[in-house]
Amino acid sequence: MENKLQVIRLSGATPYGDAHRLQLERVEAVRQKKSVNTLYLLEHSPVITLGKNADVGGVLAAPEILQKAGVAVHRIERGGQATYHCPGQLVGYPIMDLHQLKLGVAAYVHRLEEVLIGICGAFGVAAVRREGLTGIFTPDGAKIGALGIRITRGISFHGFALNISPDLSGYNMIVPCGLTDTPMAKLAALVEVPPSMDEVENTAETVFREVFGFSEIE
Repeated sequence: MENKLQVIRLSGATPYGDAHRLQLERVEAVRQKKSVNTLYLLEHSPVITLGKNADVGGVLAAPEILQKAGVAVHRIERGGQATYHCPGQLVGYPIMDLHQLKLGVAAYVHRLEEVLIGICGAFGVAAVRREGLTGIFTPDGAKIGALGIRITRGISFHGFALNISPDLSGYNMIVPCGLTDTPMAKLAALVEVPPSMDEVENTAETVFREVFGFSEIE
């Protein structure tokens, strides 16, 4: 059980509430040793999420605009400010026992960033960190990947989001991650031949296993 990872891919655009329930159920299963560490890979229906202490001013669009656009808003347990999810964005939710993996919070966040950098690199995009900020950025300073995590009694949930081919106009409804002067980027606009989401998910699984040292699940 100790060095195993189960990767679960959810098809279609998953409503945020459904994915949140799955995470909470798996957190308890991992805590009770009824499940191995798990990585969910998915895309979300359009949704804005707010971290537990996020400023509601991070949502710029009026409620009637959000309703008309079919964009739900959820305040959740993770840290961080407002973020936006939609189809075309790869979302990863690692449900993992960090005590078992001997990882502190800072090391865990660093490795998640390393995963995103590795995925981008596999498609020829040189993503980088920015000092004092979480997530990853293009060399010219645009944000392409975000992190927002929660750890409860040593078990991680929530996770990362990487822009592959989303409609970036949705970010106009929020102040992304509290950054007022940072443009958003997507992988598809930075490569000659945009990869499919299946290709990105395959790469994400490979890179995640490498970065965290997981073997295949039996």
